[in-house]
Amino acid sequence: MNLRQIEYFIQVAELGSFSKAAVVLDVAQPALSRQVRALETELRENLLLRNGRGVTLTDAGRRLLEHGQGILQLVATARDDLGARRDEPVGQIVVGLPPSLARRLTLPLIEMFRAELPKARLAIIEGFSVHIAEWLATNRVDLGLVYNPEPLPSIEITPVLQERLCLIGPAPTAASRVVPAPARKEIALKDVARLPLVMPQRGHVFRKLMESQAALAGVTLNVAWEVSSVPAILDLVLGGHGYAALTDSAIRTLARPAQLLVTPIRDPQIKSTLCLAVSAQKRRTPLVNKTAQALARLCRAP
Repeated sequence: MNLRQIEYFIQVAELGSFSKAAVVLDVAQPALSRQVRALETELRENLLLRNGRGVTLTDAGRRLLEHGQGILQLVATARDDLGARRDEPVGQIVVGLPPSLARRLTLPLIEMFRAELPKARLAIIEGFSVHIAEWLATNRVDLGLVYNPEPLPSIEITPVLQERLCLIGPAPTAASRVVPAPARKEIALKDVARLPLVMPQRGHVFRKLMESQAALAGVTLNVAWEVSSVPAILDLVLGGHGYAALTDSAIRTLARPAQLLVTPIRDPQIKSTLCLAVSAQKRRTPLVNKTAQALARLCRAP
């Protein structure tokens, strides 16, 4: 048994087809079939059931698939570790980004990898801060950006950026079903509470910040619509269905920012802290450090 045979078998098993696996692996299908057959002969087990529509796994095949994925992961980890000892950013990194930043940061981060880290691979997962923290703890992601994280022994955090929450509303020129709030430098939280708000569901960091401060101020927020997607919230604001409470950076990638009014909230000011988060249980590789530096730089960029 060798690594190539294991890799070939895994591709066939995951794709359910020798022909599809041959295309992905860029090998001739007969050569691929011979390697898998040699693996079956050595193990004295039928690993795949071949039919007109492709292949399915036998019980032995399912067990080998689980072992094989673990073997290839260990090999990749060993390669990354040896590269890291040469202080070379190599291997793969999985980065978790919140929806309010994913669209703005994904393209420049990928461009940085192509230009500066040609031997490294990048995967990006979008999720809310609470989910990214869970993914870090379970090693699903290697590095993440999270808002106002709860202190956890399994995660190391580094503050990157602090922003005030603002009322995001339709500009007077935008088609609107709500009366645009008059332009002003700031708006009091008690006045925000009177407006129809489009907010994420309970548990989202911006929703928690707003509700906790509203409770301390003795006011109740008027939540007209609950929408988890930040781009969808901004679409509803542009459509005149209400107002949002977000940071200024959340609208930077919007195609029509001039159609929105951004007014900082006061009495009290509500601040959100964006942090870089990594697992406290894993050694920080040169690739993690390089990616963290790039993310911090991109977050602070105007």
